[in-house]
Amino acid sequence: MEKNVIYVCIPAHNEGPTIGVLLWKIRNTLGEFSRDYKILVHDDASTDDTQVVVERYQRVLPLTLLSSQDRIGYGRSVEKLLRHVVKTASYPKRDGAVILQGDFTENPDDVISLVKILEGGADIVAGVTDMNGHQMPLGVKIVRSMSRWPLSTVFRGAPVSDPLNGLRAYRVIVLKKALRDGPEDEPLIRTEGWAANAELLSRLVPHARRIAEVPAEVRHDLRQRGSRFRPLSTLMALMRLRGRDLWPNSSAQGV
Repeated sequence: MEKNVIYVCIPAHNEGPTIGVLLWKIRNTLGEFSRDYKILVHDDASTDDTQVVVERYQRVLPLTLLSSQDRIGYGRSVEKLLRHVVKTASYPKRDGAVILQGDFTENPDDVISLVKILEGGADIVAGVTDMNGHQMPLGVKIVRSMSRWPLSTVFRGAPVSDPLNGLRAYRVIVLKKALRDGPEDEPLIRTEGWAANAELLSRLVPHARRIAEVPAEVRHDLRQRGSRFRPLSTLMALMRLRGRDLWPNSSAQGV
């Protein structure tokens, strides 16, 4: 009997310093977990050696490299990865897709917690930002506070306590249904950054029977490049979500 597959999806732009170490960490983590897995990396027009590093690891890992010649941004990178999963997954009711950042700010070990709950029957498992004693950058802290007020639309009624965190696991059938029900030429994600994470969740919630959440460690100090987080542009992107009916009735089940 074929086993279910975990698709680890990594959007990457100029992550040369960390992407190789991250890929090897995923190999070790999921190897010990004894699950079949495939890694998908989308290289979003990197100008460093990201693509070269990923191609090197293709020789030893179940790894697929997608790429864009022109920069398309985080939101579209995530969507491109998820669409590829939907096209290639053999068992959408059993297989799962996990979104993981390429800069090591998210802990690959947390993928195990997400997948275990997915295997337990959840359709979406969301990571909830846990600084675990580490410092949150001031700009990040300010935008998070403002996202709760006055931009409370993003949080009010959300099925998870942290709709901005991008580390999540999705059952592939949920992705497939969302893509099937929307117009073929209409993207799932129109926004960027944190807003893209919230927007994607809102598009998938109607197709999920059970949504759960788990703490997910975030380590900004492990990033080997300058932060791309821009408080003003992030707030503007979140403001574009105001007025939308983001959250159909649903409730998270914390674990």
